[in-house]
Amino acid sequence: MDWFVINLLNGISYGMVLFLIASGMSIVLGAMGVTNLAHGALYMVGAYMGWTVAVKWGAGFWLGLLAGGFCAGLVGLAIERGLLRYLYKKPNEQVLLTFGFVYILANLCLWIWGGWPRMPFTAKFLTGSVEILGRAFPKARLAVIVVGIVLAVALWWLQEKTRMGAIVRAGMDDKETTMGLGINLERAFALIFFVSAFIAGCAGVIGAQLLGVHNALGMDILLLALIVIIVGGVGSIQGALLGGILIGVIDIFGKAVFPQLAMFTMYLTMIVVIIVRPSGLLGRKI
Repeated sequence: MDWFVINLLNGISYGMVLFLIASGMSIVLGAMGVTNLAHGALYMVGAYMGWTVAVKWGAGFWLGLLAGGFCAGLVGLAIERGLLRYLYKKPNEQVLLTFGFVYILANLCLWIWGGWPRMPFTAKFLTGSVEILGRAFPKARLAVIVVGIVLAVALWWLQEKTRMGAIVRAGMDDKETTMGLGINLERAFALIFFVSAFIAGCAGVIGAQLLGVHNALGMDILLLALIVIIVGGVGSIQGALLGGILIGVIDIFGKAVFPQLAMFTMYLTMIVVIIVRPSGLLGRKI
């Protein structure tokens, strides 16, 4: 029983990191129709900036979290305002541009921070572990679960209960009519992109304890985000949450029960979902 509970908690904490990674990318893809393949690179930028502020400068984890989020948010906003806003409804150009930024940002990080990986870090009061059913479980992983739940509720509230959320949902359904009503979708899209990149940067700092900080994160995180979005469904906060937790739990139990096949479990899950429900578990039917 203790083995099951500990692995379940590990899976949920990993799933919450995947949710933090994928939620912003899912919102941008669903609301703006923009395929932002640079999302993983923004996660990496946030992770490096968070490490710099929290560890190298010794300013503390929470300042590092804000610094990572704002740095990634500003980089993302610069990409959207500078280039992407001219490529709406041009999916091929979007893919080429944002995928190019994966390499640009990876090389900038290599130039600024070097090629060696950074050690995982977290807040001081979250170091150590608590006892659950007689087994030690890291406090930091419990904190990740709590943060993921809080953010999921906050994003759901913003999407479903606020004017900005209504604009986003209207823009997803019919952009032309929404703009015809006098709503400035361009400003809304800029804000959405900034929030998406900000969440990615914060996820980089929070996820550093599980995934570390290194120069290959841009591609690694992009793949994980795409899997979660495909499983959960595009443009859905609930879908990103369900997809992240499902993939996280399956991956952890796969490593524990079938270590020889562990690297394939999340891909098998994705394939099954695509066959059964191509739009994702909570996505809109195609």
